[in-house]
Amino acid sequence: MKCPFCGFLEDKVIDSRLSKDQSTIRRRRECLSCGKRFTTFENIEISIPMIVKRDGRRETYDRQKVTVGIQKACEKRPVGVEEIEKIINAVEHELQESGDKEVPSSVIGEKIMAMLQQIDDVAYIRFASVYRQFKDIDEFIRELQGMVKSSKRQ
Repeated sequence: MKCPFCGFLEDKVIDSRLSKDQSTIRRRRECLSCGKRFTTFENIEISIPMIVKRDGRRETYDRQKVTVGIQKACEKRPVGVEEIEKIINAVEHELQESGDKEVPSSVIGEKIMAMLQQIDDVAYIRFASVYRQFKDIDEFIRELQGMVKSSKRQ
């Protein structure tokens, strides 16, 4: 592992732990050259289908892109990192289990919105406002009214 501080290629592992969901290994490392410590995370590489964007382009699935989008929606909200990880892991698991070679980005967006709506209404609206690209304030208001109606039914 390359040291992020000095670039040296050798280190020693000081500590290894499984994450709470047991899907990631956290390793604490120490550079053998500069002595500084850093953390790495190991994930199982899974086969996820290609993502078909709205304009027809195809991209490989990018966990970081999904993470950033959800984090922005949850910024300054009482949504923990663990909850965000659960959403991402659930989406990835569903994609992997589907067995499809290609999946529309809309499928991913809808899954994320459904999970965010259960966790935090504000985060859901933030994500939906970017994802659905509301054309005007009326579309946004209709979405809010739909949320209010569904919350009254519960």
